[in-house]
Amino acid sequence: MFELVLLCPQNQLEHLSDALDALDALSVSVEDADAQTDAEEALFGEPGMPPPKDGWQRSRVCALYASQALAGDALAILQAQQFFTQCSVLATHEVPEQDWVRLTQSQFAPVEITPEFWIVPSWHEPPAQAKIVIELDPGLAFGTGTHPTTRMCLRWIAQQRKLGRVLDYGCGSGILAIGAAKFGATDIDAVDIDETAVQSTALNARANQVHLRAGTPDVAAGVYQTVLANILAVPLKVLAPLLWSHVAPGGSLVLAGILARQAVELKAAYAPYCQLEVTSQEEGWVRMTAQR
Repeated sequence: MFELVLLCPQNQLEHLSDALDALDALSVSVEDADAQTDAEEALFGEPGMPPPKDGWQRSRVCALYASQALAGDALAILQAQQFFTQCSVLATHEVPEQDWVRLTQSQFAPVEITPEFWIVPSWHEPPAQAKIVIELDPGLAFGTGTHPTTRMCLRWIAQQRKLGRVLDYGCGSGILAIGAAKFGATDIDAVDIDETAVQSTALNARANQVHLRAGTPDVAAGVYQTVLANILAVPLKVLAPLLWSHVAPGGSLVLAGILARQAVELKAAYAPYCQLEVTSQEEGWVRMTAQR
């Protein structure tokens, strides 16, 4: 493998990316060339925040080719293009052969939720102290247990004596629904607007030998003792009347995907229906709960 490392201004990034794609790069990655300096820029936002920029002022673009000859040919063609006069070559070098599968897997170790409750990728053995295990590999849908919002929701599940009927709204990988099943829930609906998430949830449930219904939001029907929603603050605000309508008398609503600074907004959005409170906080994220 051989890598081209290029420096590109924001106004030429799209041209360069398209050209590398046309020149059969095996992969192209883009990062802030000023990362870890005073000039580093925040680029990505979230719904309800200012729209993200199209790119950093200066981007470091890495293109991978199968051989030095192919990389050299691609570079020669790039240097002949008018747009490339604003770009520069930072490095060209050979990439050592590696077991990329093992390298990727090494980044995902078992995740402790409680001392006895763990999320374990399929290529790892569960820790000796693990009594309850969710087997889950990284996939296309959100939810591997590594994010604070997921961990906080799973800890809440682990603390309950009886979960009753459960709704996981915005299920992603299905990790919360599977966690509920591991802690005794037997009537579980896991719903998401993303068909990929629905498929991931069904596959992950099968791998963990638990039963649940995975589908689009129209699957959710009636009321539930436990309603879980780990998404983002803006959709949680929009969904307030819908989510609360699914909470049974005496039931619990558990929300996550909320930054600590957004807690006041969420309290206000749910105030007509319930008293939402922060019940856990980790790494700038909060879990909020309410009971009917």
